Amino acid sequence: MIVLVLLGLLAFAVGGCACVVWAERGGPRWVRAVATVTLAAGELVRRSEKNRRRRRSLTGTADDGE
Repeated sequence: MIVLVLLGLLAFAVGGCACVVWAERGGPRWVRAVATVTLAAGELVRRSEKNRRRRRSLTGTADDGE
């Protein structure tokens, strides 16, 4: 069951990336909408990771090689 969920997430990610490329080349409106959502989700993930690293460095946890 978990494998199916992960495969579905992978399919959405690949489809979103394809829509970003297609939208850059002037795709239809729905492709531009999917591309916008994909880029916004990527930005949220980036900000979340940056904030997580910042909080981790502020708390003074030792770097364990991750």
